[in-house]
Amino acid sequence: MNNQRIAVIFGLPKFYSMKKIITSLLFTIAAFSLSAQKDSSNNLGGMFKKASSLFSKKSGNSSLSNDQIIAGLKEALSIGAQKSGEKLSATDGFYKDAVVKILLPEQVRNVENKMRMLGFGKQIDNAELSLNRAAEDASKQAAPIFLDAIKKMTVTDALNILRGSDTAATAYLRKTTTPDLTTAFRPIIEKSLEKTNANKYWKDVFGTYNKFSRNPVDTDINSYVTGKALNGLFYYVAQEEVGIRKNPAQRVTDILKTVFGSK
Repeated sequence: MNNQRIAVIFGLPKFYSMKKIITSLLFTIAAFSLSAQKDSSNNLGGMFKKASSLFSKKSGNSSLSNDQIIAGLKEALSIGAQKSGEKLSATDGFYKDAVVKILLPEQVRNVENKMRMLGFGKQIDNAELSLNRAAEDASKQAAPIFLDAIKKMTVTDALNILRGSDTAATAYLRKTTTPDLTTAFRPIIEKSLEKTNANKYWKDVFGTYNKFSRNPVDTDINSYVTGKALNGLFYYVAQEEVGIRKNPAQRVTDILKTVFGSK
């Protein structure tokens, strides 16, 4: 291929020599290369800037130390645990609270009307009241059990909770403590059920019922009441947590104001 044909292909004057053609091509390639590098640099810079911005938003206030974050979250959980225990351990704390009141188990509610028709209405009412009294009695012991579990929170746990949902701390507490709390709480419930005669009322009513029924009712209610009592406690711990996160008036200590006010 002669110089004139090459020049024509690349849009150069026909009189260009091969040397001039090569030189022009090199300058063109260099210009494109510099332009591409500039665009790439701008794109990368924008990407890093955006990532940094997102990280900053996720990280919250970087001036908070890990110790402050942990202290604030532990205090929030401690206050929630203490207040929920105090509320539910009072007389009628469970029984007259429509949200956490312990109703008879579902299998019992299915036969409740039949039992009342047979003249067991008063005994059923006493049984239900006794279940709630047992939960109220056991709730007096809940706060120390919660507080012991709260002490074990790690830095990673605290950071995840701070950036989590409005009930992330309560969810953490439920996940990490339910097995131990159940083990520790069950004997308290059993003792309370005995003290309030709940077991007696239950066995009197449904022991008799089971003699005539093809679908007997479980007369062991300890596990049922333990689970319901813990659910009630966790419910009010969560309510306290939401209040502290959203309502400045509930941040009653300096550390709560510092941690949750910075989110």
